[in-house]
Amino acid sequence: MAEQPHAEGGASPKHETLMEKLADKLHVGGKDSSSSSDSDNDERPRPSAPPAPAAEVKPSFSDSAATAAAEAKAKVFRLFGREQPIHKALGGGKPADVFLWRNRNISAGVLGGATAIWILFELLGYHLLTFVCHGLIFSLGVLFLWSNASSFINKSPPRIPEVIIPEDLVVNIALSTRYEINRAFANLRQIALGRDIKKFVMVIAGLWLLSVLGSCCNFLTLVYIVFVVLHTVPVLYEKYEDQIDSYGEKGWVEIKKQYAVFDEKVLSKVPRGPAKDKKH
Repeated sequence: MAEQPHAEGGASPKHETLMEKLADKLHVGGKDSSSSSDSDNDERPRPSAPPAPAAEVKPSFSDSAATAAAEAKAKVFRLFGREQPIHKALGGGKPADVFLWRNRNISAGVLGGATAIWILFELLGYHLLTFVCHGLIFSLGVLFLWSNASSFINKSPPRIPEVIIPEDLVVNIALSTRYEINRAFANLRQIALGRDIKKFVMVIAGLWLLSVLGSCCNFLTLVYIVFVVLHTVPVLYEKYEDQIDSYGEKGWVEIKKQYAVFDEKVLSKVPRGPAKDKKH
């Protein structure tokens, strides 16, 4: 009976140690779970803040004024419905530069050469075939004498370049000419069918004006007049564009009024052709 309390006293430390081990395990597991949850929270991406709305950029007063001025200039009446600058309307490139006197030396040289040719053929009565033959005789004679005399005067012979016309250039010119001729024939056909009376009247008026000019001067003088007009009118129009367009607008309004009266009294009574060709 004396040994029983001693046995009970020895069993209690074992029980306590077992309970402490369980508690330690639970405590460690709690720490691991808490640490894992903390690490999960750290690894979990946090939602980024929504981007701040971009501030609306309001156009400045100068930009709005420039835009309004450009729109107003675009709405200004231009002769022949032109929407491009006069340089682009003339085709751009070197021909437009010559017509608008971008290089005064080249433009003056071209106009002076055309004037000399007109004086030579028109005023002095020189003929084209005679002029070409005399020019070739003079050029070939000078080059022939220079080539043979270069050995006696201790000078190098003339360097005569070899002129070869490329095939692509000739083909492109032929294709462009063919396209323009076909388009002219198509327009003449449309006019002859009587579908566009306005275009018919314009073509008849243009041909009549050319016939009047042809009766006053010959073909060479007419070509020279056109050449001089191309070298004077575009540059003057570019310089005084706004003033000329204002007068042109007034004249165009008057022409439209007169055309409306003419259309009502004359053109509306003319029978017109069918709107479409008949299919056979």
